[in-house]
Amino acid sequence: MTSGSATSATGTTAPDTAPGSHAAPGTVPGAPDAPGSARRSILMLMTDQHRVDTLGCYGSPVCRTPHLDALAAQGTRFENWFTPTAICTPARASLFTGAAPFRHKLLANHERNVGYIEDLPEDQWTVPEDLRASGYECGLVGKWHVGEERTAADFGFEAEHYPGWHNAVDHPDYLAWLEENGHPPYEISDRIRGTFPNGEVGNLMAARLHQPVEATFEHYLADRTIEMLTRYAQGARSGEVPFFVVSSFSGPHLPYVIPDEYFDMYDPADVELPRSVAEDFADKPPVQRNYSGHWAFDTMTEEQSRKLIAVYWGYVTMIDREFGRILDALDELGLADTTAVAFSSDHGEFTGSHRLHDKGPAMYDDIYRTGGILRVPGCPPQVREEFVSLIDLPATFLDLAGRPTDPAVDSRSLLPIVRGEHPEWGENVLCEFHGHHFPIAQRMLRGPRFKLVVNPESRNEFYDLRSDPDELSNRFEDPLLEEPRRAMLAELYDRLRERGDNFYHWMSSMDAVGHLDHDPTMSGLDESTYRG
Repeated sequence: MTSGSATSATGTTAPDTAPGSHAAPGTVPGAPDAPGSARRSILMLMTDQHRVDTLGCYGSPVCRTPHLDALAAQGTRFENWFTPTAICTPARASLFTGAAPFRHKLLANHERNVGYIEDLPEDQWTVPEDLRASGYECGLVGKWHVGEERTAADFGFEAEHYPGWHNAVDHPDYLAWLEENGHPPYEISDRIRGTFPNGEVGNLMAARLHQPVEATFEHYLADRTIEMLTRYAQGARSGEVPFFVVSSFSGPHLPYVIPDEYFDMYDPADVELPRSVAEDFADKPPVQRNYSGHWAFDTMTEEQSRKLIAVYWGYVTMIDREFGRILDALDELGLADTTAVAFSSDHGEFTGSHRLHDKGPAMYDDIYRTGGILRVPGCPPQVREEFVSLIDLPATFLDLAGRPTDPAVDSRSLLPIVRGEHPEWGENVLCEFHGHHFPIAQRMLRGPRFKLVVNPESRNEFYDLRSDPDELSNRFEDPLLEEPRRAMLAELYDRLRERGDNFYHWMSSMDAVGHLDHDPTMSGLDESTYRG
């Protein structure tokens, strides 16, 4: 890991080993042999807690996302894109390490951490450090939220540090930007919130922001991203110093705090509540009912629930506008034809689905399936059905840079798919969860028709998504589905063992995983069984 950092003239921090201090291209250790080689610049547009069904290109009939829709029309849109875990810090750590959460061990957000480690291990390999060492400019604008003590600058990025999980509206750089542009300060009203089970006031869900769009934190982040791209443009255009830039927005994560134009953009009367509000939790793990109470769903009126969804849509459209500004700047800087652009979110959001909000210990598609778009110049526009993951982006970034992908140990490059090829690809995606507010272990295998969730603390789940796309009926005990359930249990077990995830030990004794060819007690003392 980069050991030190320096402060630039703009107040941002960057590692001591900035690309500008490297020798001429071709002499950088690990870089291609000649300048102008096929190393792509890379721009990642990232949201937080973003439902896939708010994107027009994924079928949203109301919520408008014209700029992301255009990006999808020009590139590869992945129909089955999932997060490795639906929680901010572990998912973001996987994005930058190519390691599954159980492996990098950064398993919870700092704000709700109840005992896990708070930062990535000192010897953890990361994408930005690798790319910077090979001659890339690496910059991150916006949300980091990967650990508590070490910031993005400690991992190879040029970056202003914004602490916490939300918009840092009290950050000195944002306040200076407001003053420089003559914008009014942050002020809110019309708060929407429920009531906790103990009678206390619940979490803030949404509020009206008394600033113009041009003064929002999102507009500020877009400005800073465009400034960074402008500074990196000359080296990128020459092919001598490509860039890896991540523009990371905290929205549309709740609370949805947005100005009038977007707070009132969508009529709550046009909102159809998700069908899964019919959830009764009868055959579900009890923690889900508790979590519904924590998010106070039943203490809010139907009118409030519709307004919350309408405001969430407004937030999505507002961010899409800012992404459009960034993509327009990429064109104006002459970088679009040489820059790969990726879009995704760290995970989704419930927004009332299953009578839940936020994210948490329920592995529904609402929070695990997200949007995933990758536009690479020269590659055909297409929609692909492979089951892929956010964790596949690290290997993809390395592949775009001409770097070995092996260090991203749980990642697989998507470039063959993006090029229009048809590589062999597993039809089930593996996801995991370790807790939020409290530790809880879950593993999920999600395929085209069936979903398996193993919950050691209570009951397992099995869904037939063809007949029940809203995941309302848990059919784990249904004898009619015994064959696919056993097949998925066996596959999950084998994959956990193969990757070294010790969760499989619980399944050794509790689930029908097939014949054991090993001693599940790990004692090494049984000489009469488990011979295979």
